[in-house]
Amino acid sequence: MVTKPNQIPMRAVPGYYSSTEGIQIAIQTGADASDEDLQFFQQLGVEWAMVGVRNPEQHSLDFYKSLVKRFGDWGLKIYRITNLGVHNVPEITLNLPGRDAKVEEFKQFIRNIGAAGIYYNTYAHMANGIWSSGRAEGRGGMDARTLDLSDAKGHWAGTIYEGELTHGRRYSEEELWDNYAHLMREIVPVAEDAGVRIGVHPDDPPVYDLGGIPRCMFGNFAGYKKAMEIADSPNIGVCLCVGCWLEGGEKGMGNTPVDAIKYFGEKGQLFKVHFRNVSNPMPEPWVETLIDNGYQDMYDVMKALREVKFDGCIIPDHIPAMLGGPRVGAAYSIAYMRALMQAVNNEYGGPA
Repeated sequence: MVTKPNQIPMRAVPGYYSSTEGIQIAIQTGADASDEDLQFFQQLGVEWAMVGVRNPEQHSLDFYKSLVKRFGDWGLKIYRITNLGVHNVPEITLNLPGRDAKVEEFKQFIRNIGAAGIYYNTYAHMANGIWSSGRAEGRGGMDARTLDLSDAKGHWAGTIYEGELTHGRRYSEEELWDNYAHLMREIVPVAEDAGVRIGVHPDDPPVYDLGGIPRCMFGNFAGYKKAMEIADSPNIGVCLCVGCWLEGGEKGMGNTPVDAIKYFGEKGQLFKVHFRNVSNPMPEPWVETLIDNGYQDMYDVMKALREVKFDGCIIPDHIPAMLGGPRVGAAYSIAYMRALMQAVNNEYGGPA
């Protein structure tokens, strides 16, 4: 009998996990990453990549295998493939026409990445995208995303959402929970068979009602707990975006990112972490910051990951734009994360 990756920690999957145990640092990039990009990632010392595939025609098993080989030639393993077509899907979240086709597309995507040797996927369950208010200046004039709830719009994959009712009417919590439960009934057996873990990303921002749609499942800790109970599978867990959790704040989310890490980590439900920071919690307008410049002490976040012996990937995310181009912010963030990781590992006598 073959033991599938869903039955054991990722580090124990032969040829899949890192040469180093414990917390792993990964980079985000695109399928069109140049050889120079891949060399840059080598220089940063990362072993994992989250690869975005923007061209819908490239979503096939053969293309995923080609990416695994190309990145592998540079010493990089692929942790996750991004497929916008099955991420933040209003047809699934709201049970709109075309839902069944989208669910089938999601199933085939999970089968394909598993067959390509990629055993994790991030899924977000937002019906009207990520909401922002444009850009703002951060430290030293950095260009960063901001949100003012009095003047915000949602966006996803080229679609803009705005107004009090983004989908023509107000939806109830019961409808949303029923639609989520339907997805879990369909996707869980496929994920378990393929050996793929699915981590659900928090709502961004975690505001109860945006455009007539309650963000009741992944906009607070209680909703997450209920969603995990409904899924009832070792293959369904959490992609914890620290930034989103901080946007909501302890009052809005029901606890802190550190609390959430300890709860989901100890239950084996923490699969991936977006390691980012913001200036302050809502309801006041906030701005995304570099890791060291927000209201959360990210050392405490890293320490919590080490305490629960987290053995998945953490990534820098939504990095504010610095002078010199995107590599500058990436290098700054990776270096800061690596220093924090080394500090907590030293405190605990080594990696988990």
